[in-house]
Order: sequence, then C-alpha cells, then structure tokens
Amino acid sequence: MNGESDYGLWTIVILHSAIFIFFAFSFIKPKTSIDWRSLGAFSAFIVALFTEMYGFPLTIYLLSGWLTERYPGINFYSHEKGHLLHTLLGFEGNAHFDPLHIASMVFIVFGFILMASAWNQLHLAQQAGNVATTGWYARCRHPQYLAFIVIMFGFLLQWPTIPTVVMFPILVVVYVRLAKREEQQALLQFGDQYRAYVRQTPAWFPRLFKKTSEDP
Repeated sequence: MNGESDYGLWTIVILHSAIFIFFAFSFIKPKTSIDWRSLGAFSAFIVALFTEMYGFPLTIYLLSGWLTERYPGINFYSHEKGHLLHTLLGFEGNAHFDPLHIASMVFIVFGFILMASAWNQLHLAQQAGNVATTGWYARCRHPQYLAFIVIMFGFLLQWPTIPTVVMFPILVVVYVRLAKREEQQALLQFGDQYRAYVRQTPAWFPRLFKKTSEDP
C-alpha cells in the first residue's frame, strides 16, 4: 500500500467538480430557494466524490488494513485500483470498461438528459402560471429531483466512497422533503387542478407508457 499515489491532484478535483456543478446549474437555472437547495445538495455530493477520486482517498485509507490483508500486492492508491468495486467483485481488465462503469455512465448521461428536460418544462410552466404536466411531468411528478438521484446513483456505481454512500440516502430524504414542500405550495396555488394531477400521476417511479395522446 506504500506504492506510488495518484492522489493529491487538487486542480483536477476543482476542475471536475466545477464542470459537473456548472452543467447542473445551466440545466436547472435556479430561481427559487428550493432550486438553490437542490443544487447545493447535489454540489456537496459532487465535491465529496471528486475529493476522494483525485484528492485524498479517505475510504481507501480507512479500509487500508483490510484491503492489504485481503488483496496483498495491490496498490489501491493508484487511480486504476481506486475503483474498489471493480476489484472487490473480481472484474478483470480496465476498470473503465467493466459492466459497473458502463452502467454508471448510462445512469449519469440519462440523469443529465432528464434534468435538462424536466427543469425546462418546469420553468416554462411556472412562467405561464400553470401546473407542469407535459413531457416527463406526464410520467412522474418529480422528474427534476429524480434526475439528481439517478446521477448520484450512477456515480456510486463507478466510485463508491464512505462519505458518498452515507450522503446518498440523506440527500434522497432531502429531495423527498423538497418535493413534498413543492407539492404543498402547488396545492395552495392550484387547488383541485393539482389534486387531480396527483391522483393521475405517480410521484417518483415514471409511468413507462403515455396515458394520453397529448403527452409528447
């Protein structure tokens, strides 16, 4: 475990964190306090992730005794071996091409596509003073928060760490609470119109098939 380390790359930590946070910021274009809280929670997860990925490998440090005993001769302080699930599950070859990493990228890309689409539909509806019921909002009531959860889950498949594994369920609870607060506000603003939308549309698990011909 005392081999060459690929960590301490704080410029890369800052650069990668800034890129993903900027992507999220450009997609959601935060306007309300709830928007900013959503982005803030996601940003905290991203910074924690890249800090361990390129800065200081806290998880590997804490597990170093167990890792050394079970996998002697492997330098987990190299970036390649920092993909812990790749080694623990017995995958061979380049970690960037194992099934977990590929699945991770699918979740992350889909999450950002969902985020861009959902927040755009939400802001258009807010500007018109209407309930967002088109696009992804015809499939589930909270696609904007679902996007954050999907992206974070994708990163966990790729590079799980103790801090991010602990943060993930906490942030899921945060997004659920934000969603409930938004629903309370929508009920006050739209009344029966929003109640009807709630009865027809699942909260978190998207309806796979369009219910009406009006859905895009």
